[in-house]
Amino acid sequence: MFGKKELTTDPALEQVGTIIGPGAIIDGPISTKDSTRIDGVIKGNVTISGALIVGEEGKITGTVSALNVYIAGEVTGNISAPQGKIEISDTGKVVGDITCKGIVIDENAVFQGRCDMPGVEKTPAEIAKEKAAANKEAVSEETALEKSTDSSSATEAG
Repeated sequence: MFGKKELTTDPALEQVGTIIGPGAIIDGPISTKDSTRIDGVIKGNVTISGALIVGEEGKITGTVSALNVYIAGEVTGNISAPQGKIEISDTGKVVGDITCKGIVIDENAVFQGRCDMPGVEKTPAEIAKEKAAANKEAVSEETALEKSTDSSSATEAG
C-alpha cells in the first residue's frame, strides 16, 4: 500500500516487443515499431513507434521519440511524445526538454528542462482572464463614446 509506486499500466505496455536488458550497452541510435523496455545503456537517439519504458537501471543519452514514455531511470536529451503522455517516476531523472500532450512527474523525480504541450486547450483561468480583458476594453470604449457624445451635446447647447 505504501511501498514503491509502480509505473502506470497501459494496454500498450502489456505487449512489450523489444527488451534491452540491464547488461546491454548500445552505442548508436535504435528504432523499433513495437513497445520497448530499456534497462541497459543507450548512447544515441531512440525512436519508438509504441510506448517506451526506461527501467530504473536504464540510461539513455540522446533524443527520444515515442508514443508514450515512462521513465524510472535516466534520460539525458530531449523527449518527444506530442500525441501522448510522459511519466517520470520517483526514481526517474530527465535532463532535457519535453514535448507532450500530458505529463506526470512524481514526487522526488528530477526534471531539468522545458515542457511544451502543443495543442492543449486554454485553461478556464486563461479564458476568464481574456474575457475580463475584453470586457474592460469594451467598457473603456463605451465610456469614451459617452464622453464624446456628452461634449458634442454641450457644444450644440452653447
